[in-house]
This record gives sequence, C-alpha cells and structure tokens, in this order.
Amino acid sequence: MVEVESHGAGPRRGRVEGKVAIVTGAGSTPGPGMATGRGTAIVLADEGASVLVCDIVGERAEQTCAIIRERGGVADSFVGDTSTAAGCDAMVEAAVGAFGTVDILVNNIGVSVAGNVVDTSEQDWDRVHRLSLKAMFLAAKSAIPVMAAKGSGAVVNIGSIAATRGGNYVAYAAAKGGVEGLTVDMAYSHGRQGIRVNAVAPGHITTPLLFSVVGVNAESDYRQRLAAASGMLGTNGDGWDVGRAATFLASDEARWITGVVLPVDAGATAVTPLMMAPHLRAEIPPEP
Repeated sequence: MVEVESHGAGPRRGRVEGKVAIVTGAGSTPGPGMATGRGTAIVLADEGASVLVCDIVGERAEQTCAIIRERGGVADSFVGDTSTAAGCDAMVEAAVGAFGTVDILVNNIGVSVAGNVVDTSEQDWDRVHRLSLKAMFLAAKSAIPVMAAKGSGAVVNIGSIAATRGGNYVAYAAAKGGVEGLTVDMAYSHGRQGIRVNAVAPGHITTPLLFSVVGVNAESDYRQRLAAASGMLGTNGDGWDVGRAATFLASDEARWITGVVLPVDAGATAVTPLMMAPHLRAEIPPEP
C-alpha cells in the first residue's frame, strides 16, 4: 500500500455525492509526496464520487484505486493511452459501463521538456502538445456527448502558471496556454448544454515528479524552500491542493462558475520577484 499523507483531512462525504468522475493521469510517479492526478482522484472519492482512475501504467492506476477503496471510496481503473481518440472513447465507455454515466472529467495528463524555441526539437514539441493539450481535446470530445445527453456536467482542465510565466519550457508553456484557450472556448460552446468548463493552474507545487528528477537530497530540499518562499503564504503546495481546487470546480458549489482559470499558487503570480525579495533573503539566505 502507498502511504498517503492528507494533511489531516479525512473523508468529508458529500460535495460530489453520487457523481461519476473520470480523472486522467491519476497514477503517480514513484516517490514521496502527492501527485496532482492521484490527489484529485482521492479527494473526489472522499467527497462521494465514483472515480474511474485512468493511467497508461496499470500498476499506478491500481495503487490509486487501492488508496481510494481503503478510505471507503468507490473506484475502478482504466489502463490505456488517453492521448489517442480510440483510447479516450474506450475510457468513456469504461466509465459508463462501470458506473452508468459521466458527470465530471478532470483532464490531468501532461509532460514537459526543457528548452527554448531554438533548441527544442520538433519531435519534443509535438510530443508535449500531444500529451499536454491534444489529449484534453480528445478526452472532452469523447465525454461531452454523454454529459450533453443528460444536460449537465463539469470539465476541469489542469493547466499551469507556465502558460503566463516564462521558464525555458517553450513547448510546455505554449501547450498550457492552449489549455486556457481550450477551457474558455469549451465553456462558451457547451454552457447551454448545462456543462461547465474550468481550469486549475498549479504553481510551484511539490509532487513525486520533483523527487524522481532530482532525488531526495539537498537540491530537492532547496527547490522546495525556494518554491515556498516565492509565494505570499510562505508554504509548499502539493497535489492535495490541486485536488481540492479541482473538486470544488467540479462540484455543485461552483454551479455558477465557468470559463475561469483558477491559480493554485500561494499568490506567486500576483507578485513580482522584487516584491518577494525580502522574504527570499530572510528565508533562503544568499551564499556567503
């Protein structure tokens, strides 16, 4: 069993009680912490949804399902490539087959590759856009007809503050900018069908992906401290924070919210680096 730290928040049944949710990329890279897809799937289940946990790696999907079931929730797994039309059609069919319908779609899969416009290869550009943008288009294309047939539904796309902040990830930034445009246009096109479409834009959150890249060491510790110090709250965020925001947007509590991009970033995008400099100097002293 994967150990799950939920910041003391246990199941609080009710916010999406009786709903059926699909979460793509709901497994997790091995490592400490909580990933966005897994955290979102668990919170949705904690709040009463039956969740189809989707991942291209079966073991990771089953781990998330096991966590949900141990917490008293309902989950089934779907293993497949949801960056293809056939994979997304099969995913929606699996949700309908297991739970009868689809009420919520959380589009979470994505990948980033470092590089500027000169040194990013065309192959990397295409791969990032296929996984980080096209996959959301295809998943929505498969799920929205089910929602439209019953006149209700909610789509939550997981974007990033990279859409509006530079960082030498040009393909990822462009794809996440596309996620914001996709979100707004879908909200317009499907609002009269009773379908709300919103996005969450995570900031510098700590997830297992960080540790899988740099390891559990002084470098990862430094990055976590720098991420915390760069936000107004001075604390680290993780997949739980993204999951709670996505669950709110998917719930009836957000019944009159559509077409928005919600930053989940401790206010990092609301200030400039110069404004945060006093905190950065105090909390991460410069090298002697």
